[in-house]
Amino acid sequence: MSDKKNVITIDGPAGVGKSTVSRRVAAATGFAYLDTGAMYRAVGLYLERHAVNLENKKEIATAMKSLNLQLIPAKNDDGDVGVAINGEDVSESIRTPEMAMVASRVSAVPEIRDILTEIQRGYGKKGGIVAEGRDTGTVVFPDAKHKFFLDAKPEERARRRVEQLQKKGITSSLQQILDLTLERDKNDRNRSVAPLKQADDALFIDTTVISLETVVSRILREIAEKDGR
Repeated sequence: MSDKKNVITIDGPAGVGKSTVSRRVAAATGFAYLDTGAMYRAVGLYLERHAVNLENKKEIATAMKSLNLQLIPAKNDDGDVGVAINGEDVSESIRTPEMAMVASRVSAVPEIRDILTEIQRGYGKKGGIVAEGRDTGTVVFPDAKHKFFLDAKPEERARRRVEQLQKKGITSSLQQILDLTLERDKNDRNRSVAPLKQADDALFIDTTVISLETVVSRILREIAEKDGR
């Protein structure tokens, strides 16, 4: 076990509850929380604003060189991680269904993934982080000590997303969000670079009919058992 990084990875598809679970696991363990999805959303927003052609490697390289990405810690255990690009706080702008789809397209570009993967690995170099995303256990931190993969039925994930958006004052139809959820699932699972999949050594948890508290408790129990506590 000594060759494993003291990192906890929590992967899974959109709307499965990864962010909330990861924040609470981080709070319980005293680890830092790394929201890799927020990074892709921010890059997507930046490239969209600058009308960068995702098929043009030169344009991407030029744009990424001028991008300064900074994560802003959440204000509380249930708050989203914030993001600033070149000094501008874009935390609210990236948390929309549309930006989720942009992030999905951006994450399929190898040149962008390579850059962000290295940044993410830098955050986890010393261990002590909870990394949440779609490839944290398979690509970013394949040597993580603790790995989990969350999933739930698409209908339930869409329902949760609609509820989450409503709390932020954003109105969306359940069918619209379900369609976007299914489309993103297809994109994330079938992309050629770092597709969404469960790591061989990750514990699978179906969150469809169990509470958030149950998921967090199960993860913390698994971590304690593996650490011999």
